[in-house]
Amino acid sequence: MSFTSTLYLCPVLDLLLAKIPDDLQPEIRLGLQEALVNAAKHGNQLDPTKSIVVQFSITQDGYSWVISDQGKGFSSQCNCPDHSLEALPPDESENGRGFCLLHEIFDQVHWDQQKTQLRLCKQVKKRKRQLSLS
Repeated sequence: MSFTSTLYLCPVLDLLLAKIPDDLQPEIRLGLQEALVNAAKHGNQLDPTKSIVVQFSITQDGYSWVISDQGKGFSSQCNCPDHSLEALPPDESENGRGFCLLHEIFDQVHWDQQKTQLRLCKQVKKRKRQLSLS
């Protein structure tokens, strides 16, 4: 899916979550929203002539999203060495909270070398089927 840089993300998020189980949707929605806002605001500078591309895939082990923007990348690193919400930068800090949030929600968070493409993966435990004894 491809769309122009915008902060109006509800329809995009609804499409990206359509095949995600209901119990996982709130957490994943928060993470994807953070990643998409970063791509639009920080990557593409909210330039409506630039696009964001999202690729979504489902495997037996989970879900993955690749989010690409047309920005220049960035140089900062995640300041959350243990990737926990307790290590979030303070509320008054303008940067870094999103990185920590992504690492808390997703099992894998990887940027390409140029830092214009982000891969997010969420692993899911296989749900046991209940046997019906009739």
